[in-house]
Formats: sequence, C-alpha cells, structure tokens
Amino acid sequence: MGYDDGPITQIAWVTDDIEKAERFFVTHFGVRKWTRLPDVEFGPGTCSYRDRPADFSAHIALSYLDGMQLELIQPVRGESIYAEFLARSGPGLHHVCFEPDDFDAAVAAAGRDGLPVLQRGDMGGDMRFAYIDGASEGVPFIELAEIGHGMRAFFDQVRRAAS
Repeated sequence: MGYDDGPITQIAWVTDDIEKAERFFVTHFGVRKWTRLPDVEFGPGTCSYRDRPADFSAHIALSYLDGMQLELIQPVRGESIYAEFLARSGPGLHHVCFEPDDFDAAVAAAGRDGLPVLQRGDMGGDMRFAYIDGASEGVPFIELAEIGHGMRAFFDQVRRAAS
C-alpha cells in the first residue's frame, strides 16, 4: 500500500484573481457554476506549513466537470504553499489530489520515499490533507486527502450545484 493507491479526485490551480480564473473555466471549458468560499482560515491549531504552525487564509472556489472536482485557490494572507507557489511561479496548476484508502499509511509511505509533507491540516475532523513536494521530480504538489462524511456531503452539494 502506498500513497498512490486511491483515485485522483481533484485538480487545483493557484491564482491571484479567483473571479478571473472562474470566468476562464466557465467561458472556455464549460464549467457551469463555482461555489466560492471566501477567506477560509487555516490556523495553527489545525494546520502546519513547513513543520511550523500555520496561520493563513485563502479564497477557495470549487466546481465539478465530468465528475472531476476543480479547485481554485487565491492566497489572501500569511505564508502557505499557495502563496509560495504564486510568488515563485505565478498563477498555474498547483496540485492533483489523491484519496488513498489509508491516509495515515499513505503519508507515512511518502515520507519513507523521501517525499516531504510541506503543508498539512485537519478541517474540523471532516477532512485531513497533506501536500507532498514533487518539485524534485518536476511535478506540481500532490495532495493526499481523507474526506469525512460532512465534507463528502458538502462536495455532493457542490457537484449538484455545478450540473
């Protein structure tokens, strides 16, 4: 069992203008509707960035296209892999998300393979996530996620709104 034993369930971009990015996908790729979550807080009690307590916020937009979740992230405040990526590379493809069968085993396997976790968090018990650094291999970040019942219900609501 590894960190790659679950499906890819999300593709995400980091942007400096979330409204512009939403319009791009609506105009050119048939995304019908985005669900916007402004000023999502990632605090030191639930999130870490580069092995330190995190304190940042971001605007998040979610939608679905042919069953694939799309995510847009606009860093607003604080240090994060989102703000770091935007400063280094500008807007662009940031990560793909796998949902492994066993989140803890997947994170441990990535560590054994020398792939550091740069950011991780727990969204109130409804979702745990860990971002694996793929830069040494020339790929964007990989997110590993464990989705609980509450977050899954929210994602289902987003999917229905997007269709």
